[in-house]
Amino acid sequence: MNWIRNGIEKQDGCCMHVLEFNNYHDSNFCISSDQIYLYKINMFTGLLKKSNNTLNYGIMNKSALFGNYSQMRNFHKIKVTGPVVEMDGDEMTRIIWEMIKSKPLYFDLGLPHRDATNDQVTIDAAMAIKEAKVGIKCATITPDEARVKEFHLKEMWKSPNGTIRNILGGTVFREPIVIKNIPRLVPRWTKPIVIGRHAFGDQYRATDFLVDGPCKLEMIVTPKNGKPVSRTVYDFKSSGVAMGMYNTDESITEFAHSCFAYALERKYPLYLSTKNTILKKYDGRFKDIFEDIYQSKYRKQYEAAGIWYEHRLIDDMVAFAIKSNGGYVWACKNYDGDVQSDVVAQGYGSLGLMTSVLSAPNDNIVEAEAAHGTVTRHFRQHQAGKETSTNSVASIFAWTRGLSHRAKIDNNADLMNFVNKLEKACITTIENGHMTKDLALCIYEEKDLKREHYLNTGDFIDKVAETLRKSL
Repeated sequence: MNWIRNGIEKQDGCCMHVLEFNNYHDSNFCISSDQIYLYKINMFTGLLKKSNNTLNYGIMNKSALFGNYSQMRNFHKIKVTGPVVEMDGDEMTRIIWEMIKSKPLYFDLGLPHRDATNDQVTIDAAMAIKEAKVGIKCATITPDEARVKEFHLKEMWKSPNGTIRNILGGTVFREPIVIKNIPRLVPRWTKPIVIGRHAFGDQYRATDFLVDGPCKLEMIVTPKNGKPVSRTVYDFKSSGVAMGMYNTDESITEFAHSCFAYALERKYPLYLSTKNTILKKYDGRFKDIFEDIYQSKYRKQYEAAGIWYEHRLIDDMVAFAIKSNGGYVWACKNYDGDVQSDVVAQGYGSLGLMTSVLSAPNDNIVEAEAAHGTVTRHFRQHQAGKETSTNSVASIFAWTRGLSHRAKIDNNADLMNFVNKLEKACITTIENGHMTKDLALCIYEEKDLKREHYLNTGDFIDKVAETLRKSL
């Protein structure tokens, strides 16, 4: 049975859906051996107003990760009452996104649709996440000059991740998925290193520009009640570049609380890294706010849990990380977190084994996504009709981490148990020797790699579904 897609409303050229999971005395609504959930959908008639009109039922088709209706009758029902916001993406990740699940609710953040809506769809998606409290996002393209030409874009649109993060605030936590038989490039890392990336401001909301010739660059602050204050930044003798960036006490404070709470929940020590010796005011503000919050709110709880908080210079922290065994949360400023999360992911074996969760604890919001990009090279192979072997683990974990937060909000033990089994099924499948090519290359030298050492994109997802069936 295929997904029924009628009654879709459009606003400003973009489909907007909110999916709600409901449990009815109806055999169509149940968790099966190879189906996470089925959907009953209520539409948003406005941006954030729920419609009372109920659409048709739908179930996943056979190409989806969790199979067909004929195999699910012996499994109990799981009631999930809260909404989830889904955001589609680009290229190869869009292909495996379809394999993992069907298309319920949906904001299309694919680059052509972002261009068609002047990027309004990204803002709409972020606002919908604020309402639903849970968002699950596919990887997307951030266009550069080449992409502007390729897609004939109206302009070089900003990163959708950056737009969503700036609207939601919070912290991006990236944690490696540790798998026993995948060799680590840093063998000492036997425990996870969780990167907490500040998701607001700095370079990602900076104003940068070219300086055409000799000039004086000044920074002026104009208080609402007071005289402007001017600072000379640089006297240019010739052309160059300049940038102005900022952050706020409110955002840094939220970042600190997110990190302290996350580390406390995981029972991991917390480290903050900055370059406050150079940026005495800017980075110094991060250091001071973290220290004040730790002393006033968290120190006693940390001491009772046998963990600690410490500030370190970023260069010292990088050296410490390489020498460590892992097992801590590393709080990074926005740019540092962007870079170090990829370094850490590769150190554990693959960027395809990295979870990424944006957490805004003040509003109880989580937005989950795969940490990697859109896998352009595989997408080109797919377009040419060639076989691909794309690692879908991070995309599957995006769904499980989003649904896990839904389970916490709704106090839904059955759903939590299910997503835990799904994550375990992914890990068990790989540890049993069934994996995609990128992971096989971690085990075998490229010259020794044989076709039987890895599965193609669809076969790997099928193998995960098979492992999951056995555990339900």
